[in-house]
Amino acid sequence: MKKILLFSFLIVFTMSNYWSFAQDSKKTTQSSQSVKVEAYYFHMSTRCVTCKTVEAEAKKDLESLYGEKVNFQAINIEDDANKVITEKLKISGQTLLIVKGDSKINLTNEGFLYAVNKPEKFKSIIKEKVDGLLKL
Repeated sequence: MKKILLFSFLIVFTMSNYWSFAQDSKKTTQSSQSVKVEAYYFHMSTRCVTCKTVEAEAKKDLESLYGEKVNFQAINIEDDANKVITEKLKISGQTLLIVKGDSKINLTNEGFLYAVNKPEKFKSIIKEKVDGLLKL
């Protein structure tokens, strides 16, 4: 009789630990997937053709590659209404930034190098970097 009780107790104990672990891993998976990838293009009020092209190409590429999975925003850093986000992300100049949670990828240099003359290369860089963030 003692063996049956002991065996029953071990089965219940093992199953409760398994159930608890399964619930915790499900919560972790759901919470990591709920953080959305955000793309920001921070700019000044006065902008050159290249600045406008970086914004247009980044927006077009993100929309064509990811649709609603990635939200794109162009933000004027000289506008006082945007001071909170620029301080939060520590932005001081023109910047193309991809953000997911605490992860940030700065694509400003790539944008200015490739958006005008090699937009296909710029698109492939965006895809590589955003795909990496989506897997997190």
